[in-house]
Amino acid sequence: MTANRTTVAHDLIPADLSDLVARIDSLPEEHRKLLSPSLDRVVEYTRRRHGILNLIQEALSQLRLDMKYLMFDLESTREERDKYKQSLDGEV
Repeated sequence: MTANRTTVAHDLIPADLSDLVARIDSLPEEHRKLLSPSLDRVVEYTRRRHGILNLIQEALSQLRLDMKYLMFDLESTREERDKYKQSLDGEV
């Protein structure tokens, strides 16, 4: 078992994939050598996918916050416009 795969197996991959890593690592050396490259690719793909998903979730959270600020600014601008219109109408 590689050190990279061990760390990833416990932190960033689903339990069933972690179980597969453990089972493959317990195989005899000849079988493990055949399966390890493919397993390493799957683990790396899963780790990258997890990282991308986290980035997307962070971006969506930031977008939601930005939208709240924009809606607040829009409402404030509308209120200011309405007050200004009222003051103009009162002067005429």
